[in-house]
Amino acid sequence: MLSKTAIIEAMTPEAESRGYFIIDVKVSQDNDIEFVFDKIEGDVDMDDCVALNDVFLSKFDRDQEDYSLTMASAGLDQPFKVFRQFQKAVGTKVEAQIKGGKKIVAVLEAAEPDAVVLKYSVKEAVEGKKKKELVEHSDRFTMDQVNAVRPYVEF
Repeated sequence: MLSKTAIIEAMTPEAESRGYFIIDVKVSQDNDIEFVFDKIEGDVDMDDCVALNDVFLSKFDRDQEDYSLTMASAGLDQPFKVFRQFQKAVGTKVEAQIKGGKKIVAVLEAAEPDAVVLKYSVKEAVEGKKKKELVEHSDRFTMDQVNAVRPYVEF
């Protein structure tokens, strides 16, 4: 049975040399492998999945290991798992779930290994005004203050 560590060690240099990065690898007890990746620039398409599938097949003999393989990109509804996803999303809208139950739709202004900076607007009472007004914030949240960050999809 293949191990997650062996797959990551073998595939990381190959993926990165082709402009991809690994998000996650899951290996079931039945040796069903799910390989989740993204492009450093741009969006993943079917040709990318085929290209990395071919690399995987050249590294791990299917007859010897007896595995099934699924190549996938991270879903739009999935939270970011690795720092490179945060880096790639800088400048885009995200939905952040802050610990304590607060949800924020914001622009990801910056990503650090231990924090994110989010720019968002909230209706607040403003001194001298009767109605609440939109007030723009740019706040830094450490990763221990954040439950999840995912791409924000508008329809």
